[in-house]
Amino acid sequence: MSAQTVTIPDDRAFASFKAECICEEGWSMTHSKGGIVVWTQALEEGKSVHKIKCRMMCKDVSAETMYDVLHDIEYRKKWDSNVIETFDIGKLTVNADVGYYSWKCPKPLRNRDVITLRSWLPIGKDYIIMNYSVKHPKYPPKKDMVRVVSIQTGYMIQSQGPNHCTLTYMAQVDPRGSLPKWVVNKSSHLLAPRAMKKINKACLKYQDWKQRHNPGFKPWLYPEQTTLPSIPLSELSIQRAESLENIDESSLPETQEREDSD
Repeated sequence: MSAQTVTIPDDRAFASFKAECICEEGWSMTHSKGGIVVWTQALEEGKSVHKIKCRMMCKDVSAETMYDVLHDIEYRKKWDSNVIETFDIGKLTVNADVGYYSWKCPKPLRNRDVITLRSWLPIGKDYIIMNYSVKHPKYPPKKDMVRVVSIQTGYMIQSQGPNHCTLTYMAQVDPRGSLPKWVVNKSSHLLAPRAMKKINKACLKYQDWKQRHNPGFKPWLYPEQTTLPSIPLSELSIQRAESLENIDESSLPETQEREDSD
């Protein structure tokens, strides 16, 4: 990805993402329990960029089902309890689009949102979905949200057999704010593993749900089905962190929240 202009990732970009998903050098393991492993990378001095990587072994879930679940925006609204709003803005190519996503953050942090250029690629029996932040003139930052910058975020799904796969999630994100240490710790020890478990549960229920909700509609597999308007690349620009408001939330205390009862 060019630092100057918006580009659609090529095969080298996907290969680079896959290599970093697999590599453990330079990462510190912070959690390993119940088939879920989490690694983080230390923050660079003076920077607020967070890097986290999670890997989960999924039994009873095929790589194909996992790929569908991570793509299906209508299903996400059902299983992702953190989502506030999510929608696709437009398509760029048969395997790239632009979308909006906003989510609830742990109290008392302000909620976040992001606009990303997302691209995807099946590689043999494996799949990659990845994104990075862009600016779209019709969707400027909102007053009640903190606009996050995704430097590179995504999923790698690796088939381990007919009904067994491994999911790796990797995020390199600037949350646009000085976050309290408890948030960073909570993310790696609690929030990230919980999110992975939710994805796994969502996969187990997807086939039944999809049978009742437009079962043949999968534009990520069949691009001719898409109803999204085409967006020219010239409408987009790189979302730079320094152009966004920086929120200092480092002194906010942790509040006790009721855990999801999923």
